[in-house]
Amino acid sequence: MGATAHIGNGDVIPNSVVIFKDGKIVTVADATVIKMDMSDMEIINANGKHVYPGFIVPNSTLGLVEIDAVRATDDDAEIGNFNPHIRSIIAYNAESKVVESMRPNGVLLGQITPRGGRISGTSSIAQFDAWNWEDATVKADDGIHMNWPSSFTRGRWWLGEDPGLKANDKYSEQVNEVTAFFNESKAYADGDKTTTNLPYKACKGLFDGTQKLYIHADDEKGITDAINFAKENKVKSMVIVGGAEAYKVASLLKQNNIPVLLQRVHLRPNAEDDDYDLPYKMAKLLVDKGVLVGLEVSGQMERMNARNLPFYAGTTVAHGLTKEQALQLITSNTAKILGIDDMYGTLENGKNATLFISEGDALDMRTNILTHAFIDGRLISLETHQTELWQRYDNKYKSKQ
Repeated sequence: MGATAHIGNGDVIPNSVVIFKDGKIVTVADATVIKMDMSDMEIINANGKHVYPGFIVPNSTLGLVEIDAVRATDDDAEIGNFNPHIRSIIAYNAESKVVESMRPNGVLLGQITPRGGRISGTSSIAQFDAWNWEDATVKADDGIHMNWPSSFTRGRWWLGEDPGLKANDKYSEQVNEVTAFFNESKAYADGDKTTTNLPYKACKGLFDGTQKLYIHADDEKGITDAINFAKENKVKSMVIVGGAEAYKVASLLKQNNIPVLLQRVHLRPNAEDDDYDLPYKMAKLLVDKGVLVGLEVSGQMERMNARNLPFYAGTTVAHGLTKEQALQLITSNTAKILGIDDMYGTLENGKNATLFISEGDALDMRTNILTHAFIDGRLISLETHQTELWQRYDNKYKSKQ
């Protein structure tokens, strides 16, 4: 009761009442106009606070690696180049101390995604309060992830080569390998299947529309070629992941109704002639062109940095988007891209009660202080290994004062 409700679709209710029962939201309304008997309800007084839908981090290796330096805890990639049949969710560690550190910032859901190879494998979507990977799974095997060949490579300085960019002379060969694999997958799907081929069989969902093809591509030519490739192979649904130069082909993306999971906002520009603030304003450039955009955080220290997802969204506010537009980048837009918008992404009747209450603006690291969080209607703990350490050392220093 009484919180400013940020619905996640651009709407805001300054003085709201949000009611949920049996894990589902049943009412989202203006508290000043609604009248109902609340005598049998547990009431949370949230006057002066803010309520948000749970944030969603896509293209993440959360739960697949615990400690980078310990090989036994690292299970984010498989041997081989074409692995569409590899399912990341079965390697997901629901009790990861890294995963639990997401919750105090409001990051409650994630797309668990494999890495490596030309086709990395199949991702699934998990909620971050579970006993095991089966409990965690929200949507299994939502899509297959492909790393599109880069048009350019950098010289290997450790071998004495010029470290600058140069054309990838194997680009055509690498694209042909992908094309051949897809042709063989389609031929398998149309064949008698007397001999089971797991990689080919795993691609079936791309052609019948039950799975999405997430193509990781950054450069202008690569994105353009990837779009044409998907169309030629009759892939029903595709998403560009990364998209460092997506703004250069925004009209093409909009024309083909292709969304973008945009690279981490806090990056340096890739090219010497890029604007210094290009990564910060990229979301604004794409949104203005009508492209559906979500934010992802892959890259250096990506699992730790996933908790900063709301603050990356906050940076886009400083570079042109409104706060509610920025919120959509990590809630409703991402839910639509991942195909879970019927359950998550906004505070609306009938959707799962996955939400949190913050003392202030959740996109500002100074004021995003959670008091309550719920996943599918369950009140979840905001205690983590990090909060335990903070309390331990806070008490230690106070005792010496």
